[in-house]
Amino acid sequence: MQIVNYQCDKPYGVFNTMAITRVRLIDIARKTGVTVNTVSHALKDKEDISAKTRKRIKRVAEAMGYITDSIAESLRSGSTRTVAVILGDISNPHFAIMIKEIEAALSAFRYHTFVINTNEDYETEKQAVFSALGKKVDGIILCPCQKGIDDIEFLKKSGTPFVLIGRHINDTSVDYAIVDDIKGGYLATAHLIERGHKEILFLNGPLYISSAVERFEGYKKALKEHGIAFSKKLVREITVTQGEVQHEVKKIMDEGVTFTAIFAFSDLIAWETIYALNTMGIRVPEDIAVAGFDDIQAKLFFPIPLTSIGTVKGRMSTSAVEILMKKIEGKNAKNYFNSVIDTCLVVRKTT
Repeated sequence: MQIVNYQCDKPYGVFNTMAITRVRLIDIARKTGVTVNTVSHALKDKEDISAKTRKRIKRVAEAMGYITDSIAESLRSGSTRTVAVILGDISNPHFAIMIKEIEAALSAFRYHTFVINTNEDYETEKQAVFSALGKKVDGIILCPCQKGIDDIEFLKKSGTPFVLIGRHINDTSVDYAIVDDIKGGYLATAHLIERGHKEILFLNGPLYISSAVERFEGYKKALKEHGIAFSKKLVREITVTQGEVQHEVKKIMDEGVTFTAIFAFSDLIAWETIYALNTMGIRVPEDIAVAGFDDIQAKLFFPIPLTSIGTVKGRMSTSAVEILMKKIEGKNAKNYFNSVIDTCLVVRKTT
């Protein structure tokens, strides 16, 4: 076996390398004194080889620098053991946490992931779906931007197992894992009302997004149950990606709209809102209370302890993976699974 020799004899760290000879199964077999078939089964963790022998062969393979030929393996098995995770905005900590949870859940099934960010753009999302299918992934987990459904219809026809996460469409033949957005919207609004607020500004996402529709439904339900008249001027649709909240909040203030509390579609929007209010000399919660949605602070610590709507952490991600694995493994293939995770109110210092 030839060893790579790194020589930093060129400027800016450009390396010269010698070729590596790929270690083959037969090389490991000769080193361990077993058959190629035994080596193959051991490296695949098949139980027809004893645990002691598997461990020894794996140790030797690692020492020799063996690298699995995933392309050849996928051609033989018909499976790449990869899942594409397509999400709207991975700069949002909510999605970053989701990726970590999905990867952990998939690794338990010995699957790998690759992540595609769509930036909530439908054309990018369609290309992401085509790219994933072109890479022969075994399944797809998709949080759709919901500006169209042609890509979802295409996925249905492709036969590749997929699950929607965080958002869903009105189609009983599509699997999804979501949180109870109606209950979450209700709990956040009811909490603000119980704190004495009657004029509650709802900074919602666009109503083509299912979670925005359902959180809006929860918001209106809480107002009605507490005898507070609904006001259109207190509901604004804004982009769910970061960067535009500050302008919207300033615009609302300039319009003279009066409110004492804000319910934000997401924690990201809530934090941007608090930043915008602070730049205008408005204190939270002394002057205006703010509640968000996603409970990011259950996983990450921030200097502003935000009241938010949360769930059992990781449950939506693991549920999506569990559904996808059933589809990939052909279990209950003709059934469709709709998982709705319960939501709860987490009170912190912004209300």
